[in-house]
Amino acid sequence: MGARTAVFTTSLDSTAMMPCNPSVGGPGKGHIVREIDALGGEMGRCTDASALQMRRLNTGKGVAVQSLRAQVDRQRYHWHMRQTLERQAGLYLIEAIVADLIIEGRRITGVRTKLGRCYRAKAVILTPGPYLMGRIHVGDASYAAGPRGQMAVEELANALRRLGLRMLRFKTGTPPRIHRRSIDFSKLERLDGDPVTRGFSFDSTVLWRRSEPCWITYTNARTHQIIQENLHRSAMYGGGITGPGPRYCPSLESKIVMFPDRERHQVFIEPEGLDTQEMYLAGMSTSMPEDIQLAMVHSVEGLEKAELTRCGYAIEYDCLDSLQLTHALQVKGIDGLFTAGQINGTTGYEEAAAQGLIAGINAVKYMRGEEPFVLARSQAYIGVLIDDLVTKGTGEPYRIMTSRAEYRLLLRDDTADRRLCALGRELGLVSQEAFERFEAKRMAIEQEKKRLRQVMITPGEESETVLKQMGSTPLVTGITLAELLRRPEVTYAGSAPLDLNRPDLPEEIIRAVETDLRYAGYVEREQRHVQAQQRMESRKIPAPLDYGA
Repeated sequence: MGARTAVFTTSLDSTAMMPCNPSVGGPGKGHIVREIDALGGEMGRCTDASALQMRRLNTGKGVAVQSLRAQVDRQRYHWHMRQTLERQAGLYLIEAIVADLIIEGRRITGVRTKLGRCYRAKAVILTPGPYLMGRIHVGDASYAAGPRGQMAVEELANALRRLGLRMLRFKTGTPPRIHRRSIDFSKLERLDGDPVTRGFSFDSTVLWRRSEPCWITYTNARTHQIIQENLHRSAMYGGGITGPGPRYCPSLESKIVMFPDRERHQVFIEPEGLDTQEMYLAGMSTSMPEDIQLAMVHSVEGLEKAELTRCGYAIEYDCLDSLQLTHALQVKGIDGLFTAGQINGTTGYEEAAAQGLIAGINAVKYMRGEEPFVLARSQAYIGVLIDDLVTKGTGEPYRIMTSRAEYRLLLRDDTADRRLCALGRELGLVSQEAFERFEAKRMAIEQEKKRLRQVMITPGEESETVLKQMGSTPLVTGITLAELLRRPEVTYAGSAPLDLNRPDLPEEIIRAVETDLRYAGYVEREQRHVQAQQRMESRKIPAPLDYGA
């Protein structure tokens, strides 16, 4: 957007290092990555460039909850993102620890590093992740650190407290890693990615093809017995941890406590990269002591001889009560101070990236004296995420899910570009070339839908035969092909014999047309609900209103 920007990091080598699972996407999260991409953000492109495997999840459910998930190469992701930052004109990447904020009146005017240097700025965005007063827990061992043993940040947390901001204490965790050579793959269930799929970025013109397998195994009665007998040695249940953890990504010991009747839990064995032998044990996040972690892993089928390369751990960290933020992610009462990511109480790379993008946009708008950029709940999952944070707050690490969106049929992941690309172009984040490609795609979808509304299909032997082949009932009266495609069993491809003048269209356009037409009635109903809600939301309550009276 043209603003001179400095990015401070405690270590250049840890830029985008993905300290937990090297994966991107999934229900809700994958939707957000597509939205980031449609607005001109980098995450989708970086994921596509470093993916090891991609799968479309929830394909047996409705289109609103289907989403893409990628297992990525940790090192390739790190290098791609770091190179993107280094090559960005007007951006200065600096290894330094920010220790204090420079406040004049109620306005931020810069930051001070641990070495004492001051950097003046018209706006500051805090994105300290779980480093803020970070503390690692492994059994009864505990020490100050950020993810993967990086340096914790204490001075900045104290600076926020001096400003009178309300702070919370949250916890997250990660599982042990093991060496590939020590795994008995013959006992595991292989999980391949989709053979050919388009990646997260709408601007990608190449179909993504590489696919490294992941593997599935399960915990068992022996695993659960080891955990139950040693629960008192867990940092989580031994009293070492006070902050709540993410409800929808709990530690293995939490699963055993919360679901005592479950006979087994899934463990996904996923590669960390092409150039490393480390494998990630998704589903086995733990804060047990090292010896218990080893026993837990060895009790799982296929991992009887597993070699641990890294222990799992829990990490506690400070964050803000997000009720202190505006929808622009600006701290109330301190002009020019914005926050994004885990400091706002969220968990996950995708949620953090979305907030970083919105905070960055609004920092520039603040400096220009413009109205903030705020996405409505009906416009994007990003809007749902931020609205939940700043109006409801969160008592645990917040994770986006499709169930949080009341208008999720409007927020399908394949419509993110149609919802947001024009806004990205207005902000100057989407190039003219990319926007022209988007416009061509949008026009192709609309033209084909218009054409299908004009193609009449009449009752007769030919239509009856085609419909019978698709498992559908014969026509009683003439209808348009657009109306016919609303039948769940009728497909665009299967109806081709009834449509002699059909143009040759890319699969992406066909899928969008078919889905749009099939769900048109439901979408129209949701849009009416949105319009009614917007009439209420447009009424502004004056800031000095005395609620107590």
